[in-house]
Formats: sequence, structure tokens, C-alpha cells
Amino acid sequence: MKPDRNYVFTERAHFMCPNMHFGIMAKIESNYDEERLIQSIDTLQKAHPFLQSLIAEETDTGRIYYQIQDYLNIPVMVKEEVALWQQDYEEISVRGWNVKKECLLKVAVYPKGSEFQILFIAHHLLCDGRGLLQLVEEFTEHYANGLIPQFAPEHVIQGLNDLPPNSDLPFISKLIIADANRRWKKEGQQVMYEEYSAFERAYIQKHKIKREILTVCNRELEEILVLCKQQNITVNDWLIAKMMLEENTNKVLIAADIRNQTKCYKQGAMGNYSTAFSVSVKKNGEDVITLAKRAASQVINICQHPQKEMLVLACYIHMLPELIDAVAISTLGDFASKAGTFVGRNMFGYGSQNGYSITNLGKVQSNIIAEAVFIPPASPANKKTWGVLTVNNHMKICTSNLIAER
Repeated sequence: MKPDRNYVFTERAHFMCPNMHFGIMAKIESNYDEERLIQSIDTLQKAHPFLQSLIAEETDTGRIYYQIQDYLNIPVMVKEEVALWQQDYEEISVRGWNVKKECLLKVAVYPKGSEFQILFIAHHLLCDGRGLLQLVEEFTEHYANGLIPQFAPEHVIQGLNDLPPNSDLPFISKLIIADANRRWKKEGQQVMYEEYSAFERAYIQKHKIKREILTVCNRELEEILVLCKQQNITVNDWLIAKMMLEENTNKVLIAADIRNQTKCYKQGAMGNYSTAFSVSVKKNGEDVITLAKRAASQVINICQHPQKEMLVLACYIHMLPELIDAVAISTLGDFASKAGTFVGRNMFGYGSQNGYSITNLGKVQSNIIAEAVFIPPASPANKKTWGVLTVNNHMKICTSNLIAER
């Protein structure tokens, strides 16, 4: 491996999987100036190598990596009708995303007099949700105040050494993945990216996503915050319990930021520095607070044990990358691979497609960003996903709901 290259390791799960994009729609309280906006987007791109990169493949090894391009522009679309932004997001989604040819960030802007709204759409290979929120904040600070973001060299997770100690898989899990790897090698095949791209477009066309946005106003949010503080739980715990009760499920997958735990993360860098784990609590008629306390106990236990918290990342690291590529298309499409289907159904949740997930990006106070909503990725494993973002004491919950194919 060439030392100056960022190879795709844990991000490999996002390479050949549909709906691996997400967005943030933000209202900016500043006069719209097209020239200034383009300057801010260009400045953002210069600060982040991944915004200058496409995904490329080494001809001799087959490894994929982030390849910086000399002339790659972030596409900026100027739109007239802000009420149609969800339709615009959907139109971008259904076209699929060729990461070998298209920039990993796309932007739509909606001018309106003394303010405007801007939509950032990122492919998951660019960053995680916290990374996209950072980009939006950097853009607004440059646009409104001329603040230039600091150049941030990316160093994505390259192996177990970048994770906390004791993050490796349990012995049984290693055996299961080793067996899947052997079965994949025995099959002697590979998914070509062109074949995947055709599958991706067909899949997105058939499996529609319905998105709805709920706003939690200042007063209601303050009541939730006071209640959580009194009961010694977090807002995340409350959200987990709320989803369990509303969706009648015992299990919720949550995303967790691990920037402070990884050895490779550099302040301000793009990339994926997050993990995900399931919180499973059997409901016995509890109210939201009782259920939240039980969820909180599980979250604390998982976060105290790296082997549990980093489980999904360790799985990606141990699994053959070409096998990861085959998981979605063999489980959801017509690519024949018993190894890929086994992993997709038993480890990735693509068999039942009945998962529930929450990603909470936290809270932001800003005199430039008036409000914002986080549109979460609609993983094929999930029936419903909540994306949560709080700006200026207004929490918005965006739900991405998979509509079953008829």
C-alpha cells in the first residue's frame, strides 16, 4: 500500500450500497450573493482533500482509494422554489451516485431576498453526519464572516490499530467472518462497479423513501431537557425510548461519534469517525422515562466495552472488501453469491429490512444559521430512520421511511 493514499476500509460498506447519501438543509440569515456563495464553496473544497477526490481503483491490487483530481468542481444548483427542496433531494437520489465520476458533495441553493436556504447532500464516503454538519458551519462562517476553514488532512480508519484497545471481534464472530471469507474466495467472482450502478438505480426506483419533518419547539424542548436532567438520562436516551414506543419495536440502532477515541482523526477532517450499535430493551408497558432509563443503562454498558461499541467497524475490517461489495447486490438484487447473501441477511439486516435507527447530530447555536434539518441516509436495512438536529433550541426530527414495494 502506498503510504500517501487514503484507502477505503471501514467506509467500504458505503461503496456498493444504495441510499448511502444524506443531507442538511439550512436557512441562512444573510443576503444572497451568488459570487460570494461560489467563493465560499471553493474555499471549502480547498480545505478538504476528500472534496477534491473521486474514488479510484488500483489496477494492480484492486484496492480503492480517494484520488485527488486537479479539476473537480462541487456541483451547485440554484433553485427557485424552496418548498420543493424535498422533491429536488429525491430527484438527486433516484439518479444514483457514481462515486468514480461524481464529486462526493452536491449543493442546491434557494435564494430569497435577505436570506436563503442551502442544501448540502453528501455521499457517506465523504463523511459521517457530524462531518457534514461541520461543512455547513464552515460554509456559513466563511460566507457571512470571511472565516477561512483550516486545512484538514484526512486519515481515515485503516485498521484495528486506529480503534481503542480491546476493539477486536470475539472469537466466534471471527470464525463466522473467516468462514464467509473462505466461501467468497471459493466462489471466485467479483462485483463490477458498472454492474452495481445499474442495480443501484433500479433499486432506488423501486424502493421509495417517504420523508417527514417534525419540529420540537423551544418550550417543548426545554421541558424535555429539564425532565431528562431530573431523571439523569440524556436526550438520546429519551429519543431511543420515544422511537421504541412510537414504532412498537424493542430494538433501535444508534450512531455514536468516536472522534475522540480514534488514533487517526485529525481535527476538522472529513471521513467516517463513527460507529453504530443496537440498544435492545423488552417493553413491558413502561412510560417513556422508565424505558429511557433502561436504554441508558445499556448504552453506558456498551460504551464501556470497546468490543461491543466498535463491533460493526471490526466486522468491516476483518471482512474481505470484495465480499462487502457483494452484500447489497446479492441480497437485494440478482447477483448470485451465497456468501454475500449470508452476510447480507445475517449480519447487515438486508433480509428483513425491518430495522429502526436514530442519528442525532446534537445541538448548534448560531446567529447565521436560523434553522436546519438533517436528512438521514435510508439504509436498505432500515424500515425507518430518524435524523435529529437541534439549532437555536429548535429540534427537528426528519424521518426516512422505506415504503414497501408492491
